[in-house]
Amino acid sequence: MEFSLGQIAAILGGKVEGDENLKVYRLDKIQEGAPGGISFLANEKYSSFLYETKSTAVIINESFELTKAHQTNLIRVKDAYASFTQLLEAYDQLRKSEISGVEDPSYADPSSAIGDNCYRGAFSYIGKNCKIGTQVKIHPHAYIGNNVTIGDQTIIEAGAKIASDCVIGKNCHVHHGAVVGSDGFGFAPLPDGSYKAIPQIGNVVLEDNVSIGANTTVDCATMGSTVIKEGAKIDNQVQIAHNVVIGKNTVIASQAGVSGSTKLGENCVVAGKAGIIGHLDLADRTTIGANTGVTKSVKKPGTTIFGYMGMEMKDFLKSYSLFKKLGSMESRLKELEKKP
Repeated sequence: MEFSLGQIAAILGGKVEGDENLKVYRLDKIQEGAPGGISFLANEKYSSFLYETKSTAVIINESFELTKAHQTNLIRVKDAYASFTQLLEAYDQLRKSEISGVEDPSYADPSSAIGDNCYRGAFSYIGKNCKIGTQVKIHPHAYIGNNVTIGDQTIIEAGAKIASDCVIGKNCHVHHGAVVGSDGFGFAPLPDGSYKAIPQIGNVVLEDNVSIGANTTVDCATMGSTVIKEGAKIDNQVQIAHNVVIGKNTVIASQAGVSGSTKLGENCVVAGKAGIIGHLDLADRTTIGANTGVTKSVKKPGTTIFGYMGMEMKDFLKSYSLFKKLGSMESRLKELEKKP
């Protein structure tokens, strides 16, 4: 895909300094720019690259003052970072919308309804009685079980698995290798010490604009639904257990785990490798630090939890400041014990 600098400036509401008829077809880092690429400069510490880059064009702030000669063309905008993000989004949308049609071999059961302008990659599978919206992209080796609903413009990446009866909203993105709707970890202990599997007959509901990262697992509910609410973003390699509810616009980073029947509020942040035990309620805007173990509910909105086991940040920092002094405190205590 090629675009002239004039076209890009029109999209971004900017102004070209140079030849607006020149074409670009690639997005480059400013320090790695080459002819045909477009870059951006938002951070002053990278300003030296503006005078060295070989990119065809660079997006810069309106307020940026040049200090020496340069060889590239400029597109001046109010906010270079925001404008380049807008350009990335437009490029990504165009790139994804390019693919359509059905590749062979792929399979869709005749009982399933598939909307217009969809893409079905090679070796993809769609089960019985599914409802697939318009402009849905189902990439190679993706599996869609029976009775699944997928909303418009959702993307199911290569190797992702959507188990039967799950509901996926509009504009969702299920990344490579993710599993949505796998059995929850439900086992009943028996008198002889063994465990009997409890059937997991519920489903998973992803509301609109949800992202599920690569190799992340979202378990189906024992009964009812595991729910990931609108706008939530789940990173790679995260475990969401059965009957969990993740609130709107909550983000969960890689390798975190949420145990069964726990409910996270809206706009929460869960950092990497955090672990949350089951049957808890976390208030809106709760922040869980990296490697934190959360063992009790959080009732106050906006609370930050840190440490193992998790406690409020201010309490943890007080305790940790004492912990660091234990060695010297022990020495002082021994000296005091020696005194008559």
